Formats: sequence, structure tokens, C-alpha cells
Amino acid sequence: MMQGMTVSIDSPSGHPVAVGSDRPLLLIGGPCALESEDLAREVAETMLEICDRLKISYVFKASFDKANRTSLSAYRGPGLKRGLSTLAKIRQELQVPVISDIHDVSQVEAAAEVLDIIQIPAFLCRQTDLLTAAARTGKTINVKKGQFVSPWDMKYVVDKMRGAGGKKIMLVERGASFGYNNLVVDMRSLPIMRSLGCPVIFDATHSVQLPGGTGGSSGGQREFIEPLARAATAAGIDGLFMEIHPNPDKALCDGPNSIPLGEIEQLLEKIVHIREVVV
Repeated sequence: MMQGMTVSIDSPSGHPVAVGSDRPLLLIGGPCALESEDLAREVAETMLEICDRLKISYVFKASFDKANRTSLSAYRGPGLKRGLSTLAKIRQELQVPVISDIHDVSQVEAAAEVLDIIQIPAFLCRQTDLLTAAARTGKTINVKKGQFVSPWDMKYVVDKMRGAGGKKIMLVERGASFGYNNLVVDMRSLPIMRSLGCPVIFDATHSVQLPGGTGGSSGGQREFIEPLARAATAAGIDGLFMEIHPNPDKALCDGPNSIPLGEIEQLLEKIVHIREVVV
């Protein structure tokens, strides 16, 4: 397996989470967008218990704002102030690291005060000002590879952040555009991006998204989450990213490509077994 570097993620427990070669698998998981504090807490508590049993490192994810929704009327989340307040509560009370997206340089300072990992959305992975502002915070930065970007061109994304002083960078594979309203995963991208010296995360749920596939919203093929997650693990990854919801069919955002909370443990057990063989 091609080796990437190890990144140390801040944690409210005071014990940083190490991600990378020869480290425990990282799972970044939670609902697409923050819906309610109770739902966020339910997912985070359940995932903490499961990951503790399986010896997986866990980071809770949920977006305070999904600024790239297909339709103007689509649910975006509670916004910067309320969303960060909820994430701060989850982080402190459950002692779990948290991650969320930023979409504008104006959000960087506030996000850095709460988040352990700042995420750059796929559509914004080439936005120089956003990348460099995030890198200057000293936080771990999780960059999603754009659906329109080759894995080898992520070198320039990494160079931008390193040039701004960023040292803790993770890259995410989430599928590439394959015609209209469809994505395909090129497993070659995983070792290619790891060769850039960054831990690589596979987004198993956005990779089955059908962007704009249902008219005013995106569809998804949830049935392919497991085979793609298993294949990526066998190819060699440092972590998984998954949108997890207690009832995906009622989720306010990205339900068609979210995995039900009640099904995640069985899948993770398989992933752990595969990784034990290939690492």
C-alpha cells in the first residue's frame, strides 16, 4: 500500500487522534446537515459506542450550512452561529472531535474556534483564498476532491495549503463526474492522492450520489455504499466519510445517499476485517 503521512487531529479529550499509515481507521460520520440538537446527539452517541467497540477513531460531522444545494428552497442547515453553537455542545458534552464545511473566507475564524477539522467542499477545492485562509488556522483541513478534478491535480491544492503554512491536510475521494447526474469512483485516485503525503479518506456516501438526479434535488444509490466502501478499504485508505441518519428517507438533506444509523455497525465490522488484511 502506498504510504501517506500521519496527521494529528485535535480532540476535546486532550488526546489527539492520529490518522494515517499504521493508525486506526478514522470514521467521519453524521447527518448531512444539522437538523436538530437531539438528532445530532443521537447519531454522535451511537457512533461513539460503535467505534469504541471496533477500535475506530471517530469524528462527528454535520454541516451548519450547505451552500451548494441544488434548489433555492432546499434545506441548508441552521447557519453559522446556531450551527457552531450546536457543534460546540456536542464536542464538549460528548468529548468528540467535530468537523463541518466552510464556504467563504468570512467563516474561517469563527469555524476555527469550534471545529477540530475544517472541511473544504468539493466544489470549492480550487478556491485559493479559502484554502490558504483555512490552512493558516493551523487546524486539520479536510479537502474533498472536486468531481471535476483529477487525483494528480490535487497536488496543486496541497501545495497551496502548504505554501500558507498548512501542515495537517487530508484528502477525500468522493467520485468523479461521469456524464450528467452521475458519478463514478476511480480507485486509482486513492493511492495517487496518498502519494502526495496526505492521509486519504473515502466518502462512501457522496460517491453514490446522483447530483441533481431528481430535478430540484440530488438522488442517490444507497445500495452501492457497502460495495464501494469495501473496495476502497481493500485498495488502501486511512478513513471513511459517511452520511449517517436514523431515518434517511426523512432526512432534510442527502437522504437518498445516507446510510441508516441502524445498519452502520454491521458494515463497519466488515470494513475492520478487510483493513486488518490489507494494512
